[in-house]
Amino acid sequence: MGGKHGKYAYVLRNDGWYVKVRVLKSREDDASKYIVVGPKRREPPVSFPVLKEDEVPEETRRQLYQV
Repeated sequence: MGGKHGKYAYVLRNDGWYVKVRVLKSREDDASKYIVVGPKRREPPVSFPVLKEDEVPEETRRQLYQV
């Protein structure tokens, strides 16, 4: 599974881990646009976009650390 359609992305946490999130394109600037779906990883796959933790809403940031 690759990230060519933009359905999934990886978010870089401040502690250096990456977490996979589902990006819902139909929702604009809503806290429910990002859904945390995957386990944390040290390196993201090359074909996936990488977001920084500051680019996601506060509610999603809290969920990143529960994985």
